[in-house]
Amino acid sequence: MRLAFKINGKNTILDVTGGERLIDLLRERLGLFGTKEGCGKGECGACTVLMDGAPVCSCILLSSQVAGREITTIEGLAAGGRLHPVQAAFVEAGAVQCGFCTPGILLSAVALLNEKPEPTRDEIKKGLSGNLCRCTGYKKILEAVETAARNMRKTRKAGVGRRGSRKLANTL
Repeated sequence: MRLAFKINGKNTILDVTGGERLIDLLRERLGLFGTKEGCGKGECGACTVLMDGAPVCSCILLSSQVAGREITTIEGLAAGGRLHPVQAAFVEAGAVQCGFCTPGILLSAVALLNEKPEPTRDEIKKGLSGNLCRCTGYKKILEAVETAARNMRKTRKAGVGRRGSRKLANTL
């Protein structure tokens, strides 16, 4: 089937088979290797991408299900050669360990902060609950999301670098 969708802000048309998973399309056909496959069952979050701004597990999503949708991978998060505020906060907090789970966690955090600019610690935990990390106790990850939330609010108040108030999928 012919599949038309948007990937990291670019309109894309590909021929796909009915049973092809999104993660395989991303990695093998589009060369977007930031999306990782951990469990292959949608339980670990390593394969998380954003579909129309919402986090989804690309290992259990058929590529045909993204027709007409907008997909954002970790490669599409930074803009203009600058890290997204969530990426910058993770670096600042030392929240990156081996990096295998990091892309999925970052995308989940971006989606959370897009919906809840001032999340509580419990809301952050809930927002990241679909992402497993084997290297950390999550303390630095939670702190990084809190830092990103603060920095993003400051940026919004100052009107600096704001990409609009639309949902994430429309702003990347």
